Amino acid sequence: MSSSLERYTDRVEKYSARVGKYADRHPRLIDPAVVLGLMGCASLGSSLTMPGIAPPDRSGTCTALMGISCLALLRYRSHPRTAVVVTTVCTVVAVVLGYLVTPLLLAPIMAALYWLAVLTDPGTTRAFGVGTTLAVTAAAVFSDSMDGLSLLLRTIGPVFWLMLPIAAGTMTRLRRAYLQAVQARAEHAERTREEEARLRVTEERMRIARELHDVVAHHLALANAQAGTAAHLALTRPEQTKRILTDLTGTTSSALRELKATLGLLRRHDDPAAGPLEPAPGLARLPELVAACESAGLTVTVTTEGEPRPLSPGADLTAFRIVQEALTNVTKHAGSHCARVRLVYSGSRLVITVSDDGPATTAPPATAPGRGFGVLGMRERAHSIGGELRLGPRPEGGFEVTTALPLIPEA
Repeated sequence: MSSSLERYTDRVEKYSARVGKYADRHPRLIDPAVVLGLMGCASLGSSLTMPGIAPPDRSGTCTALMGISCLALLRYRSHPRTAVVVTTVCTVVAVVLGYLVTPLLLAPIMAALYWLAVLTDPGTTRAFGVGTTLAVTAAAVFSDSMDGLSLLLRTIGPVFWLMLPIAAGTMTRLRRAYLQAVQARAEHAERTREEEARLRVTEERMRIARELHDVVAHHLALANAQAGTAAHLALTRPEQTKRILTDLTGTTSSALRELKATLGLLRRHDDPAAGPLEPAPGLARLPELVAACESAGLTVTVTTEGEPRPLSPGADLTAFRIVQEALTNVTKHAGSHCARVRLVYSGSRLVITVSDDGPATTAPPATAPGRGFGVLGMRERAHSIGGELRLGPRPEGGFEVTTALPLIPEA
């Protein structure tokens, strides 16, 4: 039973919504038709009387009054208050003249009150509704047409019929406000989803850009240093030159593998040509990085303090990329052949320090505002996982990069 009632209610609401939309689109067709219908109801109501009571004078006065009130209803969209006042005055005059108060006679004023409740605020609706109800009720109490009824019936009838359209109009206004709020929330949610999608795309682009920079800048810097060293030693130390060229092949192969893995992120997941990607690098590959730097002529010393503890995948990748970028800057800019990497596991943080012994005034060009992306990428990486990054020249000479990254809490 309840399900049938719910289905019926849904159908009525959908039908009412369609009718309301059609009326809003074609007011010049709907409004005159409604007014003509109300005029017919009022004319029929003016012919009704109580049993045994003679009808009032049929001189057409009531028809003229109801016609004026119905004509005022044609302006209910722009002047709902005026429509209520005009229909109230005409209805009160008709009741005072002796016409019986019936729902048919009250049809114009009921329509005016309904539209007033729909189109105006609750305060206006209450003020005009109370005034109209009091005026019509007072006219009905003192009208000769209702002498056969008790005072209670004279009062309760007009009050009920006039409160009914006010309640219906209020419900319509509240439902319209609810639907508008739902639509506004849906539009806001749609805009939010689009903004979040754009933000995710931007973040993904930044992440891929950082990966590409780290991969290309590091390996090209090593390859350039290895090629320069091999060219310098080609005539005097052919065996060492051969070993450096072999390492150069490994450097370029590693660069191609990492570049392929990074570009693979741009493939669609359903692309059959997209093969499995190799795991992201971490501190476990630090020996490979040290060996590659040494083949380019940079001696790297790695020291570890404290008990090593695991990092999250994001922190592990960040630690490796920061060390990689710092050593790349040493290779390109420091003018030093020695670098030190210090890993300190302390509390809930891993502190990584990369330093060199170059001139005290030497700093990577990437630290200058508006130049390069290496330092910017390191700082973004550290901040993205809740870490910190500091860098600058050392008082005793050289340059130092220090980052503090969060460790996985112990169970």
